Amino acid sequence: MNAAFQALGDPTRREILRLLRARDMTAGEIAEQFHLARSTLSGHFNVLRHAGLIVAEKYGTSVVYSLNMSVVDETVAAVLDLFDVVGQRKKARQWNANGALGNTKDAAGKANSATNKPGAVKSRKSS
Repeated sequence: MNAAFQALGDPTRREILRLLRARDMTAGEIAEQFHLARSTLSGHFNVLRHAGLIVAEKYGTSVVYSLNMSVVDETVAAVLDLFDVVGQRKKARQWNANGALGNTKDAAGKANSATNKPGAVKSRKSS
């Protein structure tokens, strides 16, 4: 996983991944998109291959690169988990669905209506 994060740390490698997201490409097609020496791009391809983010297949004299989606998916999942994005979204949806309606429970499991939340203003009925 560390190799994938290191590979993603370089803007050129991220751009290569963006290009491959659209379609498989030969090394020459990718090289046309950059103002870099082919040896420099070859180094970037090696880092991406070592991280498992891309796969290279040789067809005659051409090398065709494609995304390794299973590793890309694992890396994205690790980033989301790192920041607990899914948990935060669930909490936000729960609050939107329940909190706004006043049907939540506090940490002790007691009913917590919208009117007894901190800062909420209760209206008084006049008798």
